[in-house]
Amino acid sequence: MARQKSSKGYGFGTAPVYLAAISTILGAILFLRFGYAVAHTGMLGSILIVLIGHAITIPTALAIAEIATNLKVEGGGEYFIISRSFGPMIGGTIGISLYLSQTISVAFYIIAFSQAFIPLFDWIEIKTGFMPQIWMVSLPATGLLIILMLKKGAGIGVSALWVVVGILAISLVFFFLGKSSSPVLRSDLFETVKDPDEFFKVFAIIFPAFTGMTAGVGLSGDLKNPRKSIPLGTLTATFTGMIIYILIVVKFTYSMSPADLAADQFAMSKIALWGPIIPIGLAAATISSAIGSILVAPRTLQALAGDRVFPVLSLNNFLKSGKGESNEPTNATLFSSIIIVVFVAMGSVDFVAQIISMFFMITYGSLCLVSFMEHFAGNPSYRPTFHSRWYLSLIGALACFIMMFQMSPAYALLAVVSIVLIYLSLKRLHPGQDDLSAMVKGVLFQLTRNLQVIIQKRQSQETQTRWRPSFIAISSNSFTRLAPFDLLRWISHYYGFGTFIHFIKGSLDQETQQESKTKLDQLITQSKASDAGIYVDTIISPSFKTAIAQIVQIPGISGMENNSILFEFDKDDPGEISDIIDGCNFATVVDFNVSVLRSSERHFGYKQRIHIWLTPGDYRNAGLMILLAYIIMGHPEWGNAEIELFAAFGEKELNREVAKLNNLISQGRIPISDKNVQKIPWNKRLKSYEALVSEHSENADLVIMGFSINKIVEEKGEFFKRFTNVNDILFVRAGQRIAIEEDYAEKKENKKES
Repeated sequence: MARQKSSKGYGFGTAPVYLAAISTILGAILFLRFGYAVAHTGMLGSILIVLIGHAITIPTALAIAEIATNLKVEGGGEYFIISRSFGPMIGGTIGISLYLSQTISVAFYIIAFSQAFIPLFDWIEIKTGFMPQIWMVSLPATGLLIILMLKKGAGIGVSALWVVVGILAISLVFFFLGKSSSPVLRSDLFETVKDPDEFFKVFAIIFPAFTGMTAGVGLSGDLKNPRKSIPLGTLTATFTGMIIYILIVVKFTYSMSPADLAADQFAMSKIALWGPIIPIGLAAATISSAIGSILVAPRTLQALAGDRVFPVLSLNNFLKSGKGESNEPTNATLFSSIIIVVFVAMGSVDFVAQIISMFFMITYGSLCLVSFMEHFAGNPSYRPTFHSRWYLSLIGALACFIMMFQMSPAYALLAVVSIVLIYLSLKRLHPGQDDLSAMVKGVLFQLTRNLQVIIQKRQSQETQTRWRPSFIAISSNSFTRLAPFDLLRWISHYYGFGTFIHFIKGSLDQETQQESKTKLDQLITQSKASDAGIYVDTIISPSFKTAIAQIVQIPGISGMENNSILFEFDKDDPGEISDIIDGCNFATVVDFNVSVLRSSERHFGYKQRIHIWLTPGDYRNAGLMILLAYIIMGHPEWGNAEIELFAAFGEKELNREVAKLNNLISQGRIPISDKNVQKIPWNKRLKSYEALVSEHSENADLVIMGFSINKIVEEKGEFFKRFTNVNDILFVRAGQRIAIEEDYAEKKENKKES
């Protein structure tokens, strides 16, 4: 008896979900193509097809069950689940694909239903002299099914499912109880016909047999308790179908030879206890599958229209409108009927099977991907009462997309292109509604968090040659003096990581907090405009000194600890030097490498020449200075630059030190040619260091030289003010021992220890 539908649906229990799923699973492929599969792939090959197919469908069923227990599932079934998890654009894209697969499935099942009458065609020809055609059954059957759905709706459909599932069960019992007239004693479980079809072609034809497990999900709007009924009905039907298919493969294997199985698509009739029950079972299975699909497809279309997915408002209004108080999707059914009739007219089971396989693969892969991303994103609002495992969902998603291209690269590519075009069209029609980014951000957040934890747990003392820069730069003139920002983005372009912090002097209150938000927005805009790969932030503190004390203690954003700090002052305004000296002292406490940029109006000139100055006091700083020059030169803006290294030593040790430098540069693979290593004999009593540097580096675009914290403190920063003829200078002090290349003795010792 049909159940009267209320405004909230028919209030079905779990049984209709199970019946719709199992009647669709055990459908046309079971009766018409499983003998073909055993004939062309053997017993073990066919079982492998079943297992691979269920490696896709079981994770999908688990994902559906999980997501259904997290959401208040309404009408639209799988589409509702996808759209409410992925967002309207992705949901609409996959929803259209899902709708097409469901609708084309109706045509597939009706074509298969009409083939159940083939055994009668010879009898009719004998009696009448007229040979009927398949379309003479399929098209009238299509019309009758459409009329049935338009007149009676879901209520009569579910009632009919009880009848056809009963017939289906009887036909399977008769098949398993039957015996072939010539049973086979099979020793080779891989035995096939001569010149068998390729495995993946067989898989593509057989795969629709496993896709029916989601048929019951489409009744979500008509279920009393979808959170309970969808998981229970879907999973039970999926596992039931898998067991039955494996048993059928075994039964076929030991009942008929591959040649006999390949020659007769009604081979089941030869085995069954009563042969005619198989065409009857086929008719029952296919018509029940068609009913299950035609119950679901219009409801998916109605839900799509209800979300205004389509570009024409009048089309949305037409498709979402239902009949009477029950809101039966009459208009959506009429629209779907056109597609069904077109594919029924094609008349090829194998062709239509391959088409719907692709659409189902995309849908199932997306559902598994939703489940995986929800697991991985760690969203607190994702609280399903049924839990799958993230790796099962990932396996399901990967299996779907891999098998698509294994089955048919051309169809797979066409399906992917279609999905992309649908998505781009929907995104253009509905700008600003794509919230996939929220889920992606959640995934990236979890990935970054996990990587940071792993790095910290496994972090050991870095070897000297594996050092990479993790810089913090701080400035109160972030928008008027761009030199430190630019230098940081050059350093962080590829080899390192940078955090640029704008300093706001004051107490933390509403006014300064609002200022910090405004400044942060400006920094983000500046970062985007310059294509900087750095992290930007602000800090509010009573003084520059306290700000430095805070930032040298913060953890690295990149997952590695910060190891360097960058200060900056203007060449023509050295008033900030006293604050920088305090900052240098704090940085040395935590063993930071310290860089102080003295910027000028020249702003690094043409970015062609980098000069490095080394003196007897720069042994500790040499590695850091050379590496920073190399790293800066790696940025495209410095792509045509050359590094010149000036070795200023006394005459006695000059040749020895330059030879050591050349060897160091060669071993470290630093792109500095021997001709660019300049020998500078230096007698401190005859010429000052300032005069020496000014003489050779007045036109350099960036000069890098070392400095000593103790001397800077003693001289109150006078060293930073010298070199008046030189423009942009980066003063460097290494807080860590950084080597370009381990020497031979160290390598030998490390080898012994290992």
